[in-house]
Amino acid sequence: MSRKTPEVPAASLADIAFMLLIFFLVTTTMDVDSGLERRLPQWVPPEQVDEDQQIKERNVFVVLVNRNNDLLVEGEYANIENLRERAKEFMANPYNDETLPEKEPKQVPYFGEMMITKGVISLRNDLDTQYGTYIAVQNELVAAINELRDELARQQFGKPYNELDMDQQNAVREVYPSRISEAEPKKVGGN
Repeated sequence: MSRKTPEVPAASLADIAFMLLIFFLVTTTMDVDSGLERRLPQWVPPEQVDEDQQIKERNVFVVLVNRNNDLLVEGEYANIENLRERAKEFMANPYNDETLPEKEPKQVPYFGEMMITKGVISLRNDLDTQYGTYIAVQNELVAAINELRDELARQQFGKPYNELDMDQQNAVREVYPSRISEAEPKKVGGN
């Protein structure tokens, strides 16, 4: 009598591998990338920047965040809660104030000739600024521009900005461009 050697059933090995795969997929956490969506300007070497491209001080809204998460807006201490309104007033310059950014006439589809701001929001933070504060400041600045766009869309087209077609959104973006410049973080004081 010959003895047969037992075989390991291949089907059960496949089942075990499948179950292990399912187990690891269910128990593993997957990090979702998060960040801020920004369109970066094209790099221009400093020697190619002419005087027309230099930004006048009046056209820059300076926002600084230090390592203690204190906010300095246009040289004055401020609260994050007030930042959105101040940024909106700066970018809109509704009364053509001499201390707020200059405006230049431009033909914009759907609007005709409009006075467009030359304003730029400059954000700089300390290397030790908390990430939460940095994001909160970013959100307020972006929200200021988004609110201006939404208000203009409702005034001109009778509906919110996000319900406009692409051409209408582009026209509104021409009136209120998103010009937020982030300077490289730096270490202020300390070691």
